Amino acid sequence: MEVILLERVDKLGAIGDVVKVKDGFARNYLLPNKKALRSNAANRKVFEANRARIEADNAARRTDAEKEAGTFNDVSVTLIRQASNTGQLYGSVAVRDLVEALVADGHKVTKAQVVLDKPIKAIGVYEVRVALHPEVSVTVKVNVARSPEEADMQAQGVDVMAQMFEEGRDTTGFVEDYDPNAEPGATAEVREEAPAADEGETAEG
Repeated sequence: MEVILLERVDKLGAIGDVVKVKDGFARNYLLPNKKALRSNAANRKVFEANRARIEADNAARRTDAEKEAGTFNDVSVTLIRQASNTGQLYGSVAVRDLVEALVADGHKVTKAQVVLDKPIKAIGVYEVRVALHPEVSVTVKVNVARSPEEADMQAQGVDVMAQMFEEGRDTTGFVEDYDPNAEPGATAEVREEAPAADEGETAEG
């Protein structure tokens, strides 16, 4: 299907561009979200008649988005979640969770603006893009941890899972290097018997 874009769309084009897209993408996303019109003679006339207003509205929204973007400098959100010893979350962090955290932090964000390619399913620090406007995006750091202390470590650049792996390997190494034939008890008995022998020798002398 050919459509006329009413705003800039990633990987497609800018306002007024006529592009060919898959029917499903047009029907399920572009058209219902008023990001495009079906490309036909009647709609092209409507678009051209309203082009100046459409571009002015877009410029006004872009200006508002740029102001809002200024409030996102070095923004990060911390989400405390339960996870296994391997760092896999019991569940996942979805767009809704990020929106709630950002709104609670005083930012104006909608679910449609958060670009999360796939749900977050493990602890760690992630960078998530927030499209405040088709031409204005910001990046938010999302710190997913099992405790505030762990979140602080991750914020400082510590790879918690790598550290846990190293600690586990050290512990395993200790167990593997342990000699089952070495019996500390026997050594202790020998030490206890030695003074007794010395006393006996002294008594005989």
